[in-house]
Amino acid sequence: MSKFNQLCVWEATIVGDDLIKDFTKFFKEEMGVRVKFSEEVKTLPTPNVPDTGGRNDVFFYVHDDDIMKFAVPRLQMGIRWWEDVLGNGNGELYPETCLAKYPKTW
Repeated sequence: MSKFNQLCVWEATIVGDDLIKDFTKFFKEEMGVRVKFSEEVKTLPTPNVPDTGGRNDVFFYVHDDDIMKFAVPRLQMGIRWWEDVLGNGNGELYPETCLAKYPKTW
């Protein structure tokens, strides 16, 4: 994992334990990038917004050497850098355990 440092969040996505290999294979074959699946996280409710929360987001890492090639195409898929999620005030949507596990790196 030493070469997988950029954490990404793919909102409203479900992979499931049985499709993790297919997930990594998809990115390699379709985009030419290496990824490492980390986990799926259920979001918390948006403060002061009823009937929110429970969205399934996928957390995964992109290989350091593939970040530049992935930076623009990821936007079309709705994939965000973790630091952008936090920087835009959306950290409040994730449980404290998630925030502690994935500190902001830049």
